[in-house]
Amino acid sequence: MKFAHISDTHLGQRQYHLSIREQDIYDALKQAVKKSIEEKVDFVIFSGDIFNDKRPPNEAILLLMQQLILLKSNNIQSYFILGDHDKPKEKANSIAWLYSMTDNSHYIGDGEPTKFGNVLIIGLDHHDEGKDRDLLLEKFKEMDLLAKNHTGHKILVSHQALNDVHFHAGEINANDLPKNFTYYALGDIHKNFEKKYDFLGGPLVYPGSIELASSEGIKDPPKGFYIVDISSEDAIPKWIELDLRPRYVIEANSDKFHEQINELISKIDQERKPLVYLTISNEDYEKNRGLIQELDEQVLKLQLKSSKDDEQYTLLMDDSDSIDEDFKRLATDNVGPELAKIAFEQWYPLVNTDKSELKEIIIKNFEDYKGRNKK
Repeated sequence: MKFAHISDTHLGQRQYHLSIREQDIYDALKQAVKKSIEEKVDFVIFSGDIFNDKRPPNEAILLLMQQLILLKSNNIQSYFILGDHDKPKEKANSIAWLYSMTDNSHYIGDGEPTKFGNVLIIGLDHHDEGKDRDLLLEKFKEMDLLAKNHTGHKILVSHQALNDVHFHAGEINANDLPKNFTYYALGDIHKNFEKKYDFLGGPLVYPGSIELASSEGIKDPPKGFYIVDISSEDAIPKWIELDLRPRYVIEANSDKFHEQINELISKIDQERKPLVYLTISNEDYEKNRGLIQELDEQVLKLQLKSSKDDEQYTLLMDDSDSIDEDFKRLATDNVGPELAKIAFEQWYPLVNTDKSELKEIIIKNFEDYKGRNKK
């Protein structure tokens, strides 16, 4: 028996405000579903943030339903929980009803156990920090008892970031999880991760997001999902990398800069323009403006990073479309996630300053911040 573990699809996200990037995410999900069918999985688990927003666009809803129907036509069941992006504040406004529109799709984010054959599956929607965290830990205790009394495979589905995996997570630790499950299908962290802890009954796995999220910037780590074999006593996860829009992360070499850029340009498929992240000194940037402009015209998105002395920091040379992500990332790095959330959600929308001018303010404050921390 096998199942697919897919997470953080963020359907409806439009990175850089480009419609083609929204389509890239849809294509990634189609690819994951197609591969799951080819692998002859028995069911699919989606561990949260299926949609990028609590009110997803119609195209995202339609795309998901098409893929669920495709799974149904191949006799493949699917199970869902909600993440922090698509979980509404009011339960009555939940989009979970979408999942029940096809007979093969099941919402499991309420903590109630369900079974596929002799496989026990229990899921919980995302829980916030604080008081909600205490409720989560109580739920984990109840789920652990159910798993302990079950003789077959037991799968926990959760959308929580573990401190053990990401130091900014600030939510729970791996040892807070129930101990008696044979597979831990997690979501929320966007980089794939798998580890077998001695104190847990099976592998703990984050597939990561199926495409770059708006807050990630351009990186080169692969994106994909897992096919998990549970034919034997142990759950055995296998990583499946998706074939996505090319991404290049380049550190410019002063002596070979023209060679580097021309080589990159020669690789570009105009039908699938890449995302490029280029680190370059201010001096080389000034010398090669023309070539950099040529590169910018050949790619879908070019991000520049300036190297200054031995320290590197982002100069935010992109167009103003990325200002929201720039602000959120810098605020989180400098004051932490809680204060950053308040700043971004409460006073940032009230700013009437032109975005290009606001960008200069952010750059100046970030440079001042870096200067203070050098002393």
